[in-house]
Amino acid sequence: MQHFATEAETIFFKKPQPFTKWETPDILSYALGATLYMPASMPAIVSLIQSQKYEELTSLVIDLEDAVGDIELRDCEAKLMEDISELYALYQQKKLLLQDLPLLFIRVRHVEQFQRLTTILGKKQEILTGYVFPKFTAAQGARYFELLEQTILENDLILYGMPILESREVLYKESRMEALLDIKAVLHQYRARVLNVRIGATDFCGIYGIRRRMDSTIYDISVIRDCIADIVNVLGREEDGFVISGPVWEYFSNQRVLKPALRETPFSEKGALDTRKALLDDCLDGLMKEVLMDKQNGIVGKTIIHPSHIRVVHALYAISYEEYLDALSIVENNDGHKGVMKSHYANKMNEIKPHMRWAQRILKQAQVYGVYHESVDFASLLLNSEIGGSVYATTNE
Repeated sequence: MQHFATEAETIFFKKPQPFTKWETPDILSYALGATLYMPASMPAIVSLIQSQKYEELTSLVIDLEDAVGDIELRDCEAKLMEDISELYALYQQKKLLLQDLPLLFIRVRHVEQFQRLTTILGKKQEILTGYVFPKFTAAQGARYFELLEQTILENDLILYGMPILESREVLYKESRMEALLDIKAVLHQYRARVLNVRIGATDFCGIYGIRRRMDSTIYDISVIRDCIADIVNVLGREEDGFVISGPVWEYFSNQRVLKPALRETPFSEKGALDTRKALLDDCLDGLMKEVLMDKQNGIVGKTIIHPSHIRVVHALYAISYEEYLDALSIVENNDGHKGVMKSHYANKMNEIKPHMRWAQRILKQAQVYGVYHESVDFASLLLNSEIGGSVYATTNE
């Protein structure tokens, strides 16, 4: 897999590098990018994966939790087993290469279901990258990772877990710190298996009967913003190294109330106002605004529900030429001789020690998402892309 594999050299100064599920976790956790959630009930999942229908799709979650109704759960479980078995058979027949698969995950509903699935699937889990654990708490979280470790050892697999923080214990202020610290202890115990920590903002909002509008971001809802801040505070520290991903963007139709926040300038300079209009019509300007807020708050990657979101998210995670030069300068001058330097563009101060972790993160992103040429930005990447899509997935993360 490779982000923007077919893009012209005129877009990227440094092209995104290919990656597979066998990359080291510190790179893989950044490579997830826009993770598409798809209900296990959705027809033709095998065909979608085998045909690479969405060529820029690099991570996919088949959902057995909130995207599946209680009445249809048993049928969806059976269908998922059939789908995984069919994909594994194609792999065994060399009709499907693992390196061509998106990073594939299953979101389970509870620990008992997870144990049952892993027992039945056995070696077939080789085609998976891992599992997503919903409503994650310390108590059942430890059980999830214990079972994950067990299935890895029994079947000689490489698998990861992605917990979703979306429980009342994490959201409620009086219990949040204790819950987060207990969760942190569990995640450290199984650190090698934790690929990513996800935030279930839809569940959080549901607890208070709140839903963000398409022209606002999750950061405009104060009770959720405060919770995200504490999650990043506890789990995003330098010494822990957990990668935290952004919550789902749930809109894909135009019901605009407020003035759009997407600036005209990056598009008008390239004669691409039609592209901007398409983004606005598909409600993607709100997504873009939220991704920028995610990035500003140290969050990498995002849950998505529609394939039209993929390129938009990835375009915003590609690195600007200026950022890349700053990061490279900071890392290359970390020899003890300098403490502070003027940036390449002489518009900011680069301090070696305070900015080191930022620089390291930028270089990891540059490896998987690429670095734009000096005169290029996300608008250039979206200019010739097809906005919109035909198949909608659903999720309540």
